[in-house]
Amino acid sequence: MVRVKDFIRRFEQFAPQYLAESGDPVGMQLGSTEQTIHRVLVTLDVRPEVVKEAIAKKIDFIFAHHPVIFRPAKNLVTDDPQNAMYAELLRHHIAVYAAHTNLDSANGGMNDWLAQQLQLKNVQILQPNYQRKIKKLATYVPEANANGMRQALAAAGAGQLGDYSAASFSYAGTGRFTPNAGAKPFIGQIDQAEAVAETKVEVVFPEALTNAVLAAMFQTHPYEEPAYDLFTLDNASGEQFGIGRVGEPQQAMTIREFAKFTQDAFAVQGLRLVTQHPDELVKRVAVLGGDGGKFYPAVLHQQANVFVTGDVYYHTAHDMLAAGLSAIDPGHHIESIVKSKAVPLFQEWARVAGWNDVTFMASALSTDPFTFIV
Repeated sequence: MVRVKDFIRRFEQFAPQYLAESGDPVGMQLGSTEQTIHRVLVTLDVRPEVVKEAIAKKIDFIFAHHPVIFRPAKNLVTDDPQNAMYAELLRHHIAVYAAHTNLDSANGGMNDWLAQQLQLKNVQILQPNYQRKIKKLATYVPEANANGMRQALAAAGAGQLGDYSAASFSYAGTGRFTPNAGAKPFIGQIDQAEAVAETKVEVVFPEALTNAVLAAMFQTHPYEEPAYDLFTLDNASGEQFGIGRVGEPQQAMTIREFAKFTQDAFAVQGLRLVTQHPDELVKRVAVLGGDGGKFYPAVLHQQANVFVTGDVYYHTAHDMLAAGLSAIDPGHHIESIVKSKAVPLFQEWARVAGWNDVTFMASALSTDPFTFIV
C-alpha cells in the first residue's frame, strides 16, 4: 500500500517545503497523510470542475501546483462555493497536496520546465535564494557490521557525490568502553573494560536527509548507545536553488518575433507585450512562472533584455519600460505545464519505488479563467 505520506516524503526530496516563499501555504491541504492512494490527479488549480472530474475518475489524491486553501477559511458554511468544494473533497475522501513556490524553486521543477519550453540554452537560476547545506556523519561500528552500515546509509540517500552514489570512507581503530550497571551491551560484560576492533564509517549527505540518515544509522547500529559525530561542512558547496531561470534563445529573434514564439510555445490565445523596442534582438531571456513582475530588478541584474512572466501590473510595466526592459506576459496559466511534466516524473518515481498499484494522470481540464476576444 502506498500512502499519501509516502508520496510526500518522495516529493519533498525533490522540492522541500523550505524552498517556498515566506507565507506560501504549501504542503498537505485536505485529507489524511495516512490515506492509501491508488489514483492520483495532477492539476494546476483545484476548482469545482476539477473536483467533479476527480470524483468521476475515482481519484483519491490530487497533486496541485496552486494551493486549494490559499487563504484561511473564515467559516465552513457550504453556501460558499469554495467551502462547498472542500466538503465535496472530504465527502469523497480525496486528499489534496499543493506544491507552489517550492516547486518553482526546485531544480528540475516549474521554472526549468518553462525554460525548456522556450528552448533556452545556458540556463541559470535567476535569483538564488537557498544553498543546501552538506552534512557529514561519522559512526563507529564493529568491523563485522561496517558493510551493513555502509549499505544502510547509502539506501537512506547518503554518499551521493555528483554522478557517484554510495560514496563513503572507512578506517580501522579500537573502541574502548566499560558497560555500567543497567547497560545491555552488544559486546562485553558489566563492569569490565572492553577494547573492540571497530571501523569508522564516514558519509556526506544533503541537510534535508538528516533525519532519514540518522534513522538508518540507529536502526542498523548494533550498539545500545551508538557513538557518532554529525556536523555541517564549510568546505563543500551544496546544491543551489532559486526563483526563475535565465538563459539565451536558441536562434536570433527580435523581441516581437520572440513574443510570437512564446505564444506558440505555450499555445495561448494571446499575450501582452511590454516593449519600446520590438525590433531589438533578444539577447538574454528571464522566465518566471506565475506573478513574477516584482522580480524584474533581478532580471536587470542578470542583464536580460526580455522577461517572460504572468500577471504584469500596469505600473510595474511602466517601471520595466523606464529601465529599458521588455516583458512578455503569456498569462499565469502557462504553469499548467505541471500536468505534462509532473506526471512522467511521478511515474518514474513509482517505477523505482515499486508503487505498482498507483496510477498518475493529468487533469483534462483548462482552468484558465480568461478568454481572448480577437
